[in-house]
Amino acid sequence: MRFDDLAEDDARALLLRCMSAPDWAERVLVERPFGTKERLVAAADTASRELSEDDVRAALAGHPRIGERASAGHNAIASAKEQAGVASTTSGDVTERLAEGNRAYEERFGQVFLIRAAGRSSAQILTELDRRLDNPPEVEHEEMLDNLRQIALLRLENEV
Repeated sequence: MRFDDLAEDDARALLLRCMSAPDWAERVLVERPFGTKERLVAAADTASRELSEDDVRAALAGHPRIGERASAGHNAIASAKEQAGVASTTSGDVTERLAEGNRAYEERFGQVFLIRAAGRSSAQILTELDRRLDNPPEVEHEEMLDNLRQIALLRLENEV
């Protein structure tokens, strides 16, 4: 498998493009060689279920707000692909509602709203944003972690 053949720094860089969480990347790297893509993804999945708070903060910093263009510090290429459905299905009203929802979410939970946007329309994302704004903080934290895991695994599958 190509991932197993990469130099350690290149393999680490690939993982960090999937989720900008250094400890997570190290936990995955230490398991090499994997032999198959399925084993690599399974190891990444397991490691993503054990993220430290430092890794969560680093990973969230690597994601732009839904509906906004990725900038420095974000995986711009992956984010643009994942949010393609948002851009193609967003009217001016929905754009404003997403921006308002993002602000409300950040005020309530103190972090960027994170959702696996790939395969979802802007209306679906807005519905989820509205629903998740009503979550208790501990429930929302778990939903955010699950979406973070889903995004990382999707990116990893696309990278290898």
